[in-house]
Amino acid sequence: MTRLETLGNQTMVTEFLFSVFPPLHQGGLLFFIPLLLAYGFIITGNLVIVIVVQLDMALHTPMYFFISVLSFLEVGYTTTTIPKMLSSLVSEQKTISLAGCLLQMYFFHSLGITEGCVLTAMAIDRYVAICSPLRYPTIMTPKLCTQLTAGSCLCGFLLVLPEIAWIATLPFCGPNRIQQIFCDFTPVLSLACTDTSLVVIVDAIHAVEIVASFLAIALSYIRIIVVILGMSSAEGRRKAFSTCAAHLAVFLLFFGSVAVMYLRFSATYSVFWDTAIAVSFVILAPFLNPIIYSLRNKDMKDAIRRFFCRRRRVGGVRG
Repeated sequence: MTRLETLGNQTMVTEFLFSVFPPLHQGGLLFFIPLLLAYGFIITGNLVIVIVVQLDMALHTPMYFFISVLSFLEVGYTTTTIPKMLSSLVSEQKTISLAGCLLQMYFFHSLGITEGCVLTAMAIDRYVAICSPLRYPTIMTPKLCTQLTAGSCLCGFLLVLPEIAWIATLPFCGPNRIQQIFCDFTPVLSLACTDTSLVVIVDAIHAVEIVASFLAIALSYIRIIVVILGMSSAEGRRKAFSTCAAHLAVFLLFFGSVAVMYLRFSATYSVFWDTAIAVSFVILAPFLNPIIYSLRNKDMKDAIRRFFCRRRRVGGVRG
């Protein structure tokens, strides 16, 4: 049942209904189980990376520091959306309050922008490591890494605030059906019963942010590839490429899905394709990131192995 409030002569919507989730008896459970398993893997995989990087001295380098920050962000990023998706799949009430919707949009986009900024910082780290290896220890200091991370968080959590504050002032007087798997700007704004043409300017600002981050990272990796190809040692080239391969894969996965979703301008997709694209960066990208960083990285694999071996030894001694 949709809750409504009467304000003057208008009936105001106070909650939204996610209309894309099927009822439990019509296939909801078939989506619930794999989504629950995927969410469990995302949380476990990313937390293992965070813990291992903190505990293993061999991973106390700028590169792994940024990987652990990225993994921590992935935990928050998915937790803003997936638990609500899971409840919508098994509950008869597939609704979210207006305040809950605004909070979901804020944290989802804040953490997403922060993640994009951290990926940019990771590209800078790899650029300095490969293009200026002798100066790397003096440039990429722990202090600078902390400052880059703090700046990324500040950028992410401040940039979205004006748009969320503006949406909070809009009247919603029906309909209230969101054609998406989570609260997002375009589906929610399409339900406002007032002029929302200002969103075009906001979309243009977001497009500039996305393109600027993409170009900064792409140019860094182009320069890195040029330097690697100029190395005389085949072993040096192989090691440098393997170091950057995981970062490049995560970068392409993240920005590829974000670009398809948010750089569409006037293009419109069907509900099916909108949902498929949303799934790619809400679920698929966070699911693949721990696999990419653990399977493509020998140091990380060795550290994870040492971590679980220590846990088994401690468990054996206690037993």
